[in-house]
Amino acid sequence: MATEPNSRTQSTRRGRTAAPQEFTELAKNIRQSGLLKRRYGYYWTKIIGLFLAFSATVLALILIGDTWWQMITAGVLACVLTQIAFLGHDAAHRQIFASGRWNDWVSIVLVDFLVGMSYGWWQHKHTRHHANPNKSGSDPDIELPIFAVTAEQAESRQSSRLMTWVRGRQGLVFFPLLFLEGISLHVSSVQRLAAPGKLKRRWAEIALITVRLTSYVLLVFWVLSPGVAGAFLGVQLGIFGFYMGMAFAPNHMGMPIVPKNMRIDFLRRQVLMSRNIKGSRFLDTAMGGLNYQIEHHLFPSMPRPHLRKAAPMIAAYCEEHRITYTRTSLLQAYVRVADYINRVGLGKKDVFTCPLVQDRQSPGVPVPVGHS
Repeated sequence: MATEPNSRTQSTRRGRTAAPQEFTELAKNIRQSGLLKRRYGYYWTKIIGLFLAFSATVLALILIGDTWWQMITAGVLACVLTQIAFLGHDAAHRQIFASGRWNDWVSIVLVDFLVGMSYGWWQHKHTRHHANPNKSGSDPDIELPIFAVTAEQAESRQSSRLMTWVRGRQGLVFFPLLFLEGISLHVSSVQRLAAPGKLKRRWAEIALITVRLTSYVLLVFWVLSPGVAGAFLGVQLGIFGFYMGMAFAPNHMGMPIVPKNMRIDFLRRQVLMSRNIKGSRFLDTAMGGLNYQIEHHLFPSMPRPHLRKAAPMIAAYCEEHRITYTRTSLLQAYVRVADYINRVGLGKKDVFTCPLVQDRQSPGVPVPVGHS
C-alpha cells in the first residue's frame, strides 16, 4: 500500500483470466464481512439532522434580519447544502435503502428541492464516470469546459487570448475558479432539464427545482436589502461551489488517464485511477466519505460509515496482488492536482499521470510506466 503519490507499486502482470477472479474473491470477502449491509439508523439520523440544520439556518436568516453579519449565515448554509448534496449522492448510489424507488425519491428531494440541482442530470453524468473513470472519451468528469486535463485537450482546443492565458496558469487559477462551480452546477442542471431527450421524472424535478430556486431568491431579497441580498447569494454560491470542488478534485485528478482503446479489468480500472485521502473521522464527515474513493468505486452501494472499515481490507488485498493503491494526505493531493493540471496547461509531455501501456506478456492488463 502506498502512502505517498511517488511510492506507488506496480500492478501485477497477470493474464486476463485471473483478473475477474480477483475481484470476485475480494467481493466475496467484503460481503462476508457484512460491510454491504444497510445502516438505517445512521442514515435516518443523518437525514433528520441535516433537515434540522437546514431549517435552523433558514430560520436564522429570517430572524437575524438585514445585516452584513448574514454573510456568516450564507457560509453556514453553503456547508449545510454541501452536506445534503453528499447525502443525496449516497442515496443515488443505493446506499441508504434496499428499495431503488426510495433511494431515487430521497435523492430527488434532497438534491432538487433542498440543494437546487438536478438529480437526473447528475446521475446520468456520474454513472458514466463510475463506468470508466479517467478514460478519454468516456468519462465526462475529465471533459471540463475551461481546463485541459490531458495533453490532447491542451493541443486540440481552440482558445481565445483569455483562455490561452488561463490554460498556461491552470495550477494557479484552478482552486480560485472553484468559487464559480456553484453557479455552474445550477446552470448545468437547468440546461439538462430544459434539453430534449428522455429524462426520468423530468416534470417532478422541474417543479421541485423551480420552487426551490424561486422561493430561495425571493426569501433572501425579502429579508435583506438588495446589496446585502446579492452579497449573500454570492457568498453562499461561492462557498458551496468551492466546498464541492475541493471535495471532488482530489479523487481522480492527477491519476492515470486511460486511452480510449485500452481494455482493463474492473478491479484495476477502479483502483488505479482513484486516490484515497487519509485522515480522521472528521475528514470523513467533511468530505462526505469521498476520501475513500477506491472503496466507493469498487462498491458504490456500500454505506458510507463502512468505507473506513473496508479500506484496510482492500488495501491489503491490493498489496497482496501487487495492484497500485494510492493514499495520500489532503494537502499532498491538492499539490498533486495543481502540479498536474499546470503541467498539462503548459503543454508538457511528461506529466506525472503517465499513460498506461499493455503488458507484452499479458495483453489487456495495464502497467503504469514512467512517473508513479
